[in-house]
Amino acid sequence: MTAPRLVAHRGYTYRYPDNSLAGLRAALDAGARFVEVDVQLSTDLTPWLFHDRDLVRVCGRLGKLTELDDAGVAALRASEEARFGAAFADEPVARLAELAELLRARPDVFAFVELKPVAVERFGAATVAERALAELAGLEGRCAVISFRLDVLREVRARASFPVGPILEAWSELEGADVAALDPAYVFCDTKLLPRGPLAPLPGVPRAALAVYEVVDPAEARDLFARGASFVETFRWVEMTAALADEGAGR
Repeated sequence: MTAPRLVAHRGYTYRYPDNSLAGLRAALDAGARFVEVDVQLSTDLTPWLFHDRDLVRVCGRLGKLTELDDAGVAALRASEEARFGAAFADEPVARLAELAELLRARPDVFAFVELKPVAVERFGAATVAERALAELAGLEGRCAVISFRLDVLREVRARASFPVGPILEAWSELEGADVAALDPAYVFCDTKLLPRGPLAPLPGVPRAALAVYEVVDPAEARDLFARGASFVETFRWVEMTAALADEGAGR
């Protein structure tokens, strides 16, 4: 019962570069029904799937994605050479439009789309929201937009009917009027920030579902579900799903 609520965090990141189409397809082919990706904009204002503030870890070069035009981003390779050697030397950085196409072909999949602060800082909340929503048109029932930046979530709510979810920097944010005013469908929180004891209903936003990250221990995942988490993000979706299934079968 718990496995379907595991979210493939940036795809099947344990075995593939994060936010790559290869990793997303691998997770979905293995049975994942929830995925999470990160979005930044190029200087041409095209949304691309990318997490880090700089290109070093994933692409092996200096600079930021938000400083490159589309041609520059298209020339990058999301190889994560330090982890995978030359195995993904030809893996391009994915566009948000490619994820949208993947979702349209997989009607049983739901995506959490994170709009990164680095993009909002560079291009503004309104522009980031507008450009991301344009690529996700028609997928309102298939995606939620999440972010550390409440201003970009407010822009999303003003422009479209996508559910939104703040990513907390402190659990106490739930007590603030700004989060409550969003009426979020989801709240995301690092496991390091969680209080002890029950996690639901969430203070201030009792209707919101809690998603937590990053979890690789099946016992921790079971504990979080038992305490009230609705979703658990993991880089090891395949391994975690198998472990949870084995534990359930042994009961």
